[in-house]
Amino acid sequence: MKKIKISIALFSCFIICLLLGVQLTAKSADQKVHVIPIEDTVEKGLSKFIERSFEQAKSERAKHIILDINTPGGAVDAALEIADTIRASDIPVTAFVNHRALSAGAFIALNADQIYMTPNGKMGAAAIIDGEGNAADQKSESLWLAEMSDAAEKQGRDPKYALAMADIDIDAKEAGAPKGELLTFNTDRALKFGYAEGEAKNMDDLLQKLKLKDASVQYDEVSFAEKVARFLTHPIVIPILLSIASLGLVVELYSPGFGVPGTMGVTALLLFFYGHLVAGFAGYETLFLFLAGIALIILELFLPGGIVGVIGLICVVVSLFLAAGSFTEMAISILIATAVSIIAVILLTKVLGKRMKFFKKFILTDSTNKESGYVSNETREDLVGQIAVTATALRPSGTIVLGDERIDVVSEGAFIDKDEQVKIVKAEGSRIVVRKV
Repeated sequence: MKKIKISIALFSCFIICLLLGVQLTAKSADQKVHVIPIEDTVEKGLSKFIERSFEQAKSERAKHIILDINTPGGAVDAALEIADTIRASDIPVTAFVNHRALSAGAFIALNADQIYMTPNGKMGAAAIIDGEGNAADQKSESLWLAEMSDAAEKQGRDPKYALAMADIDIDAKEAGAPKGELLTFNTDRALKFGYAEGEAKNMDDLLQKLKLKDASVQYDEVSFAEKVARFLTHPIVIPILLSIASLGLVVELYSPGFGVPGTMGVTALLLFFYGHLVAGFAGYETLFLFLAGIALIILELFLPGGIVGVIGLICVVVSLFLAAGSFTEMAISILIATAVSIIAVILLTKVLGKRMKFFKKFILTDSTNKESGYVSNETREDLVGQIAVTATALRPSGTIVLGDERIDVVSEGAFIDKDEQVKIVKAEGSRIVVRKV
């Protein structure tokens, strides 16, 4: 009887421990927090990383998402994509301005459910500019201002200050930005004007203020492949890759065999497509289209006509545009690469090819000129003025007989019968002109 009581007690303890374990596990899962870093330049590669991180957080039923922001800004289209991802999330999102959230970074922060800033945090200066640092066109600026205003209003913030971050014509003197200056909030002003819910010294402090101190925190990190993809899809890196590719392939045309220039060109193109594949801009069908275009261009070397080569070139250009995140950026990159190739060809053929021994290996500098003893066709100046007889009718070309020599000639345009006397009036290489006497 005693053994039965002990067995029942042990079994009861086991059940209690099991239930406690299930409860603790459920609590841990319910308290899971994803921390997603938004660092360096905002671009399409970062957008894809954030989209992946949000999907993972959703699949793991995370309770909260924290955007750890420290960025100088970046591409508007990438920022808009990130904002769409945040707005579509059912999980509460907190933006933690961990030093700076400028330009596109400020817009991303405004789309979060709440904003916390470090004591020395800065947020604002969100004017839209083009790739050359100039003010964007009116359509782009109007869209950006509307997006900034909507992001503020949806979170119950005064849209005036969001607009003042992006438009120097908005007077926000009370917030430290009179007309003619862009608004940038520090932490104190952001708290004062309702653009931040609180201040946090660090991530641990933030988790405590969000009542998530005991939560299971997962710090999402950009994988090595994604880091490489972000670098390779940067707006500055893309034209560099295409320039290296075009320059390498052009130089390869001037050199026998397949060597270093061609390898550099092909490698640059492969890096371009690798980055865009990993970043999610391009699919394998784009890569196949590119490879088909290259195959057609190579096939053109063995087939006459030129049509195959033109189709191949079109395939290559279309594949580049399909792989691009932005049609405009890709057009600019291709123009830059084309200009670099043209300048390089001029330098190689006109300057470096004559002065540097290294480039003489790639470029043929010898010319078959008359001074060097090369004569393609001798000019018979001794025939000018002599009289001959037509051996055939000239219509206007034909043959004449001069002594024992038969010579192919042309008339000045008139028809001349056979056995007529003609005078040789001009001799230019193989072209000898006659006139009826």
